[in-house]
Amino acid sequence: MFKENFITGILPEPVLLYAFFALFFIIVLIVYRFVLKKLKAIAVRTETKLDDFLIRLFRFPAIWLIFWISLKLFNHLFINKLPEFDLINKINNILLILSFGWIVIQLVRVLFHQLEKRLDIDNPDNLGARKSLTQMKVFEGLAITVIAVIFISVALMTIESVRSIGISLLTSAGVAGLIIGLAAQKSIGQILSGMQLAITQPIRLDDVVIVEGEWGRIEEITLTYVVVRIWDQRRLILPSGYFLEQPFQNWTRTEASIMGTIFLYVSYELPVDPVREYLSIILKGNTDWDGRVQNIQVTASKEWHKEIRVLLSSSDASKNWDLRVRIREQLIDFINKEYPGSFAKINTELSGIKGVNTKDV
Repeated sequence: MFKENFITGILPEPVLLYAFFALFFIIVLIVYRFVLKKLKAIAVRTETKLDDFLIRLFRFPAIWLIFWISLKLFNHLFINKLPEFDLINKINNILLILSFGWIVIQLVRVLFHQLEKRLDIDNPDNLGARKSLTQMKVFEGLAITVIAVIFISVALMTIESVRSIGISLLTSAGVAGLIIGLAAQKSIGQILSGMQLAITQPIRLDDVVIVEGEWGRIEEITLTYVVVRIWDQRRLILPSGYFLEQPFQNWTRTEASIMGTIFLYVSYELPVDPVREYLSIILKGNTDWDGRVQNIQVTASKEWHKEIRVLLSSSDASKNWDLRVRIREQLIDFINKEYPGSFAKINTELSGIKGVNTKDV
């Protein structure tokens, strides 16, 4: 009785009702900011970073929670509440559900981040770490997607009209359902491909690959696409299914170490043994060589020159590239200096051979 008299006598106008609620919420918000400031001051003085993270995590969702509690308390105090409060209450319920979903997603991200920090990615022999990191990245994306879908679905189900639409879509087998199913088929297939990549792992993060004729490293793996960082800093974006359906080269599938080749085309007069000795000398001072393989062989003999193949090993593909570039330069300089004129060339001596026209050379 007292509550009814209070409402009808003191707050007969909707404007007063809204003003009272706004004042009530502002007071609660001021108290919240005061408490938040005190908590931040306490967190700064502690050594752990967990309390700082929790404050950042709950800072904005707490505002919606306070608004929701304030609205519930305000509605409970007044029987003759305005119809507009029902709409505000429904919107607030949706935002509150989404806020809790945001908190869960952030907690999942922190969990995976802590697990990733335990992996020794910087180790040159990081095959096991890259394998675990690849699985974590894909399953993190899957977990976030599932959580987002669940909380968005729960939020939408609080609206009666949306709930009825969802039920009708689920129970109908008409043309609309067929169109939606066909449209979603490709997306679902890509998601399943991303999960299959995480399980079978034909590629891992930081793998060196040759894709579409480009040399690069796997930079990112998601549920639907893969990012390859090309050597010149370009990015090649490919669907996840590409690596399950198309052939490609993976230079670090089982281990990071790799061998590379250098080809030199020289005349038959060039002796090979001095080149072998010089190669051994320059490799000893090169940190990109891992000490496993060094070899020089004559792999082909053409009509006018012979082919020398230099085989070198390194701990990873990037070092092997730098090694081959440097060794190629040094070998060319050595041959030009010690055995000038030894590189393969076609000259006017061909004119003495029947059927050869020097004008065509």
